[in-house]
Amino acid sequence: MDEQRARELLGAERARIETALREAAIEPTDELSTTELADDASDTYQNEYDQGRIDRLRQELDAVTRAEQRLDDGTFGRSVESGEPIPDERLEANPTAERTVEEENRRRHGG
Repeated sequence: MDEQRARELLGAERARIETALREAAIEPTDELSTTELADDASDTYQNEYDQGRIDRLRQELDAVTRAEQRLDDGTFGRSVESGEPIPDERLEANPTAERTVEEENRRRHGG
């Protein structure tokens, strides 16, 4: 994958994540809050869900930063594990991919 296309994909990914983080940081107004027990439980669940989403988005943003660093270092498109090339099709679908599909599957399944 050429550098310009990689930067374009990573820039779009960074913009998507940063937008989602800004939207997730918006606090609900007091008029939406009630003190009823059911609503409190629902609010607690929603807060935990939102925090999990924010954590995932931050991890995704970290992955974009690492991919941009690999691009600057000249190692973008190569597995961080083996150095093998990562197919362009995989990078188009997931520009922050750090490993080949096979390596990622082994890593996820403890192999």
